[in-house]
Amino acid sequence: MTVSVKVYTTPICPYCSHAKQLLDSKGVAYEEIGMHDMSSEERRALMQQTNNYRMVPQIFVGDTFVGGFSELNQLNQQGKLDEMLAG
Repeated sequence: MTVSVKVYTTPICPYCSHAKQLLDSKGVAYEEIGMHDMSSEERRALMQQTNNYRMVPQIFVGDTFVGGFSELNQLNQQGKLDEMLAG
């Protein structure tokens, strides 16, 4: 079973690109959601889910908010990302 992955991004964000590259290198399918395409209500709801995290990318593995690229990369280096992705 593979867990769903969502990556909230903005167009000109190097960390967003790095996160997507890392996921692509692992063969992980993910849904990319543009922050600028979201309504104000959707952004407020997202802020509640992330405890007011305001940076991008904002990455979810399943229902778990991972954080941004640095946190995703750290999980990967520790071998924990594969465990999360496996469910």
